[in-house]
Amino acid sequence: MNIEEFRDYCLRKPGTTEGFPFDNQTLVLKVMGKMFALTGLEYTDFRMNLKCDPERALELREQHPCVIPGYHMSKKHWNTVIVDGSVSNDTLREWIDHSYDMVVASLKKADREALKELREN
Repeated sequence: MNIEEFRDYCLRKPGTTEGFPFDNQTLVLKVMGKMFALTGLEYTDFRMNLKCDPERALELREQHPCVIPGYHMSKKHWNTVIVDGSVSNDTLREWIDHSYDMVVASLKKADREALKELREN
C-alpha cells in the first residue's frame, strides 16, 4: 500500500474527511470530525498512525516489528505502522478499519445516527 491507496481507502469510508489541521505536512483523516488516521508527508518511508484498542496495540507491537507506539500520539491508543511490505495490504486495511470502527463507536449518538444516514444513502 502506498500513500495514495491509503488516502483513497480511508476517503471511501462514510463520513470521512481529510485535512491538514496541524501543519502542511500531516494529512489527517477524520470520521464525523474525529481523527482515526494520519500520516506525515515528510517521510521517505510511508507510515501511518492508527487508533487501536490498547490490548491489541500491544499485541501488534509484539508481533510486527513495523508497528511501534504512536509517534506524537497517546502511546496507549495509537500505533505507528511503517509500511515496509512486511504485512499485507489486506492486513493494513483491517487495521485501518479497526481504527475507523473504534472512533465510530466512541461518537456521540447524534453523530452515529448521522453517519448511519450517510451509509444508507
